[in-house]
Amino acid sequence: MDLWPLVVYLIIVGMLVVAMLSLSFVLGQRHRDRATGFPYESGILSEGSARVRLSAKFYQVAIFFVIFDLEAVFLFAWAIAVRETGWAGYAEVLIFIMVLLATLAYLWRVGALDWRQRNTRAVR
Repeated sequence: MDLWPLVVYLIIVGMLVVAMLSLSFVLGQRHRDRATGFPYESGILSEGSARVRLSAKFYQVAIFFVIFDLEAVFLFAWAIAVRETGWAGYAEVLIFIMVLLATLAYLWRVGALDWRQRNTRAVR
């Protein structure tokens, strides 16, 4: 097995990385201003702590979005191959969509997609 092309490639990549880091260090600008050390985003100085506590609900909805977005990729792949799959593929994708809709209905029913805070006290 000839590994010399891989070795040559890795050596060239390593030399390129070292050259780029060296050139950026030598030719890069040096700033000694006090304001350079302050964190900012989009040119705006930050306010408050960087350790902002977000609700777990935010992450939960983000995960749901990723899951359902991934399912849309599967539907796109099916749409490309719809002629080859025939009626069996059509039936399978209908079952797939029904499972997705049942999951969405369940999440909606249990309030997993609701952003409002629930009041635990009974209103009289």
